[in-house]
This record gives sequence, C-alpha cells and structure tokens, in this order.
Amino acid sequence: MIESLLIANRGEIACRIIRTARKLGIRTVAVYSDADAKALHVQEADAAVHIGPSPARESYLVGEKIIAAAKASGAQAIHPGYGFLSENAEFAAAVIDAGLIWVGPKPASITAMGLKDAAKQLMADAGAPVTPGYMGENQDPAYLEAQADRIGWPVLIKAVAGGGGKGMRKVEAAGDFADSLASCQREAAASFGNAHVLIEKYIQRPRHIEVQVFGDSHGNIVHLFERDCSLQRRHQKVIEEAPAPGMDPATRAQLCAAAVQAAKAVDYVGAGTIEFIADASEGLRADRIWFMEMNTRLQVEHPVTEEITGVDLVEWQLRVASGEPLPKRQDELSINGWAMEARLYAEDPAKGFLPSTGRLDFFDIGEETAVRLETGVARGAEISPFYDPMIAKIVCHGESRAAAARGLAEACRKAVVAPVKTNAGFLGRALAHPDFANGDIDTGFIARYESELAGSGQPSADVVAAAAMAVLHDEIGDGRSGMPAAGSVWLALAGFRMSGAPRYHIALTYDGETYVTDRPYTPVARLATYVRDNRVLVSDRGDSFLFQRARTEGALSAGATSGTILSPMPGRIIAVDVTAGQTVTKGQKLVTLEAMKMEHGLTAPFDGIVAELNAQAGGQVSEGMVLLRIEAPE
Repeated sequence: MIESLLIANRGEIACRIIRTARKLGIRTVAVYSDADAKALHVQEADAAVHIGPSPARESYLVGEKIIAAAKASGAQAIHPGYGFLSENAEFAAAVIDAGLIWVGPKPASITAMGLKDAAKQLMADAGAPVTPGYMGENQDPAYLEAQADRIGWPVLIKAVAGGGGKGMRKVEAAGDFADSLASCQREAAASFGNAHVLIEKYIQRPRHIEVQVFGDSHGNIVHLFERDCSLQRRHQKVIEEAPAPGMDPATRAQLCAAAVQAAKAVDYVGAGTIEFIADASEGLRADRIWFMEMNTRLQVEHPVTEEITGVDLVEWQLRVASGEPLPKRQDELSINGWAMEARLYAEDPAKGFLPSTGRLDFFDIGEETAVRLETGVARGAEISPFYDPMIAKIVCHGESRAAAARGLAEACRKAVVAPVKTNAGFLGRALAHPDFANGDIDTGFIARYESELAGSGQPSADVVAAAAMAVLHDEIGDGRSGMPAAGSVWLALAGFRMSGAPRYHIALTYDGETYVTDRPYTPVARLATYVRDNRVLVSDRGDSFLFQRARTEGALSAGATSGTILSPMPGRIIAVDVTAGQTVTKGQKLVTLEAMKMEHGLTAPFDGIVAELNAQAGGQVSEGMVLLRIEAPE
C-alpha cells in the first residue's frame, strides 16, 4: 500500500481524498496557492506545500511545481483528484518518469480518450454504439456543412478537444451553419489550442447517462452501474442520481456491458466514466443510447455511486495504484436503494447565476438532516474568484428515488449560507418540481423552468416580518417589558398606547432597498433567523436574506426607496463621479465598479444630496459594502 500521498488538487475533493487516506493509514500532503493558505484541505492534511500565486495557471496547473512539491515532501504518490491536471497525459507521464506513483489511468489511455473524434472512432471500432455524425479530418467549412446536411438538422458542432460546454454550438438550419462553425472554432482555438471540430446529430430530448467503470493492473474491469446527470445548466451538471430513473434491467445490462467493452478497448486501469447520450423521447431504450465520451478520472458525482454500492471509490483508486487487484468481482456488486447529489454553488440564481464571492459568515448545511456533505470550506472561509464556484456537494441516500429526493430537498431548504449567495433554494425547488418527481427529465429541464426555479431574489413580506421580529427579540428580549433596550438606535417607539403593547418602527436594508415596518412585538416568525453585528439573517427554504439594520430617522417610510448605495458584488472602484454634499438627480451616475471583468454603473435612486461617501477610485470593495448614501431634500 502507498505510504505517503500528495493530493494535486484543492477544495472538497482534496478533503475527500484525505479522509480515505487517513482511514488507510496513508500520510497526506496538500498543495496550496496564496488564496488557499488557510483552506480546509491545508488544515486537514499531515503536511502542506505552497506552490504559487492564486491563479490556477500559476499554481495548481503547473505540473513541475506539483512534482517538485511531492519530492520535497517525501510523497510516494500523486492523486490528481478531478479537474486541473487529472486528465493530462503529459503530466501523468511526468509523474511516472519522476519515479512517483500516478493514481490514475495509464497515460496512453488518457491520450486515447482525450480527443472526442478519436475516442468515438475507437469506440465504433470496438463495437460500441456511437452518436450518428461526422468526425473526419476534412475541416473545410463547405464539406462540414454538407456532412451536417447529410446527418439531418438540427446538429451539434463540438470541439474535439472540448469540455465543460465550451466549443459547442447547436445549429437548427443550414443558414446558421457557417457563422456557428466559425464561432465554435474560434472558441475552441482560444480555450483548447485546437480548432478541430466534429458534427453530431442533435438529440431533441437528451438524457446524460454515464457508467462508472474500474480496472486494475491484473486485467480485471468491472462496472458499478449507471448515474443520470441530465439536470444541467449550460452543460454544467447540477443534480446527479444513481441509478437512472426509468432504466430497465435489460437496458442497464446492455449499457454497462458496452461501458466495460469501451474500457477494455484502452486497457483501462483505475476509475473512469463512460458517458452516453440517450434520446428520451420514447423512454430509455438500448437502441437509442449512444457513446459520447470517456472521462479518464474520478467524477465529481462519484458519491452517488458509492452510496448505492457501499464502495469507497477513492480507496479502490489507492489500492489499484498500489498494485492490488480490484476488491470485488462484478457478481459481488449490486444496487442498494437510490442516491442523489446536489451541487451547492456560490452564485445568485436571481441575477443570472452571477458568481458570488466573499466570507462565509454563516455556513450551516445538513445540520438537522440525514445527508452526506462533501465540502472544502467551513464557516469563516473565503470564497475566492479564482476557482470553480462549487462550495459543497449535498448527498442523500434513500430506499427509493422519492425518499432520496425528499431528503435532499429538505437539506437544501434548510441550508443557511451568507453573505455569499448560493443556489440552495434553486436546488430545493428543482428537486420538488412535479416533472422531476415523475422522472420526466432531460438536459433541457432547467432551461425550461429556470425562471420559476431561480426565484425573485427579493424577500417576501413574511421574510421582512421575520427579520423585524428578530431585531425586536434581540433588542427587548422576551418582550414582556414592552420597552426597547436602553440606548437602542435601531428601533423607536412609534406611538404610546394606554392599553396594549407599543408599536415599533424598524428599518432594514437589503440589496440596496430599505424595508420599514411599524408593528407591535410578536413572537419570532417560523423562519430561521440570526442576529449578529447589526445584521439579521433570515433563511427561507434555502434562500438566505442578510439585512443590515438601519436607523429610522429621516424621510424613510414604509415602501420608500433606500438612498443607501451598496456594492452589488466584490470588485474595484474605477471611477467616483460625485463628491460629498453634492446635489444629484435621479439616474445620475455616482460610481463605476469593475467586477467579473465587467463595468457596473451605480446611479442615484432619486433626487437628493450625497450625505455620505465611502467610495474611492482604485479601492477594493466587498459585496454589500456601503459606498454612498443619498438623502432626499426636506
């Protein structure tokens, strides 16, 4: 068995590998960039090596630094996790040439499956079903268009070296082909250094189904059944499950046999995934499921396979890399129940899934639910803009698909994360959708229902009321005295009554808007509420709203527009167009913020005077920071 292991990755997968290595008595070495100096995987490893600046291309993607770190730390082997260098054949070969153990497939297998056209031809030669299309060398635009016409519209143009949805275009008709081809080739060249494309028949109701395969160095290859990864947004997986809904035993047997055949064709060793695309317009049928590509690594969604088989796939990886045979034969593997995984992303669904960064002041997931949580962060951690926005995977196993979906939806609805925005509420709504519950899914599911699943992003009346009551509860305790705490500036008596409790005027700001309530004290509403540092957080079915408590003096009234201008996201101030005390008019530009490589102009919500100015040109700001405050004229 390997004795010392360097993990060439970060975040939740690094923590996942460390957990299994510790169980096996293997010493672990983490690597980290500047941004990850205090990351959870660094804290949990037995040792850690700094490998460079925050951008991945200067740290996690530099193979020479990874290998040097392994040698310096005395590591015997390197596990690449997924992403970064996990499917880089040159890096795998360099690891082996350096005298280290590579926890992954042979470099030749990675190369064989690395280009989509070559992989499809290899699978076709091996007898595996492949999607109808063209994958030849002739890249003349006119010839490619003729091939597309032969295949039949619509078609899909795909970069042969592509992945993650890049270098991919759907074309509905011949008149759109030339422009789509040129655009796809430009993107492919920029992203992968290879403009070569293939043409496939576009499947109208596609299901993304993949089979987990595993091989060892003794010639054994098994499958661990299938996963359904059809719930995707812009070709990125969001919710995965195992087994696939609607899969009958005969179709499963044929699909899994094809996957094993594919793995044997490249003499596969280690964990891999054979991905298929299914035409679900008539249900799952073996004659309408085709090979798409192979991922020569562990997949993000591997926990659902572990949950239904009882197998630790990372342990299998380490045992196989140590030269051991597979721990189980095919006839010893079976499906037990159902498992689902939801990817919790740091993003704001109500704002077009804009990435969200910052400090996790609140981070509670799965505390009261029976779920498996895979994460690389903890409360107080920073979500940086340098890496993938996934901050956790929430996994639930149940006796049935319905039970797994209920448990996972409950965990998503109970998630409390702030001030970083997440898609927890979005996930809960997707899992509870009637079509999802009925297994009526395909890769277009999220696009069809995106507006209703994303939510408005605005607090409901109940959420505002819960926030106000939390403030009152914090200020006056159990409410028996009916009086505010001495010296309180956050609430004021709105009027004295000879009988009954006095009413209170509470002002709260959220996302640039002010919400004012005028009400008596009542018990806290049945929503999760937290008060901390003059902020109040209300969590409503996975959607978290972090209010700033505001003073009640001035012209504010119920329904009034706030004059407080907050930074909508982390970024840099590139221009300040006003000065303190200046008179401004509604719509006048106040500040220009640069964030996510875009410029955002912030304007005055009404005519008024700049009463407070905190923004400075060149300054860095965090999400929710008060930049200016505009007061209406008396």
